[in-house]
Amino acid sequence: MVPVKSVMIPVEKIRKVDRDTTIRAGAEQLRDFNIGSLFITKGEIIGILTDTDIVRRCVAAGLDPNKATVEHIMSAPILMIDENKTLLDANDLMAQSHVRHLGVSRNGKLVGMLSVRDLVVFLTNLPRK
Repeated sequence: MVPVKSVMIPVEKIRKVDRDTTIRAGAEQLRDFNIGSLFITKGEIIGILTDTDIVRRCVAAGLDPNKATVEHIMSAPILMIDENKTLLDANDLMAQSHVRHLGVSRNGKLVGMLSVRDLVVFLTNLPRK
């Protein structure tokens, strides 16, 4: 089976914003870059902001996205999977945990991210029988 590391997005290529960024500015980045998540930083990565976080924790909660910061609604800690686990392992973990994004680790250190979208793209590109 294919290991997570062969499909993950390396941490260097993941969009990041500071924890003090407004939710609106974070949402604009998700839209402008056509992505579903941002890593939230405070010197180091401390959480992840997803489009689902914005809907459930900002819009549905009545927060003002022009004033509240991404730190208020981010998901933390990031759920992690080892880079050598299989894509099936990642899929199972996402399904069991009801998440669409996983941090990918090597020796306990965050080295990338895997999303449901990454899994779908991989599966779409598999040869058909």
